[in-house]
Amino acid sequence: MKLLLLGKTGQVGWELQRSLAPLGELVALDSSSTDFAADFRHPEQVVQTVLALRPDVIVNAAAHTAVDKAESEPELAHTLNATAPGAIAQAAQEVGALMVHYSTDYVFDGSGSKPWQETDATGPLSVYGRTKLEGEQLIAERCARHLIFRTSWVYAARGGNFAKTMLRLAKERDRLTVIDDQFGAPTGAELLADVTAHAIREMLRDPAKAGLYHLAASGETTWHGYARFVLEQAQAAGVELKAQPTAIDPVPTSAFPTPAKRPHNSRMNTDKLQTAFGLKLPHWQLGVARMLVETL
Repeated sequence: MKLLLLGKTGQVGWELQRSLAPLGELVALDSSSTDFAADFRHPEQVVQTVLALRPDVIVNAAAHTAVDKAESEPELAHTLNATAPGAIAQAAQEVGALMVHYSTDYVFDGSGSKPWQETDATGPLSVYGRTKLEGEQLIAERCARHLIFRTSWVYAARGGNFAKTMLRLAKERDRLTVIDDQFGAPTGAELLADVTAHAIREMLRDPAKAGLYHLAASGETTWHGYARFVLEQAQAAGVELKAQPTAIDPVPTSAFPTPAKRPHNSRMNTDKLQTAFGLKLPHWQLGVARMLVETL
């Protein structure tokens, strides 16, 4: 089996290089690759790569994920999040490939407190959310064999993340202020990659499992709760902090105005995925604690 991974150097793409390797011959590309074109700013070139390689599976981990920046460059966000994935889906259909793609809770309006289900009405609040939703729709329309995973609050040990930022600030300041009216579940890139590899194998055995799924760690917290957990773990590990876990002041989203509006409710109902693929998704604290052991 030949697999094509696009966006290999991103948080999720980096972990996918590991999780997909045992499945078959893996060709991993990003926008700077020279052997085959994979720059999403030029969708027609990426299509030619798909047609040349004729993979059995395409996993797309590339996207415009700078949520605030997307507000000032909507055309680029649209190309990367909608046009390119749609063109790749068409090419996937032509070569008979399964296409795997990642989307986001930002396709919803963030209202209420109930975890979002796949069948709930969408209502994105930002350019990022709107372009990711269009990307989903184009893939579903153009490629019959697809898996779309909506996720939220993604982090990884590699590169920057919220936990590392909180640790840095806690070493510099006596008190921190963190938002406490946005709810979700921090979800590790490692978890996304491992579930993806499992789902691909299951999907190839049972094509009826194609479709849209919500994929996030279990449980829920706020950014404030997330920050407190991070500092508690660091303190237990003997890290010297100026700001203790109890010295984090909760504030509303309005205290930190941003160009893109954030959803207050990013809770994801993952029952469909867990049932379809026979999985039990771990609590968010397990993944964050493991990531901290690697980075502290």
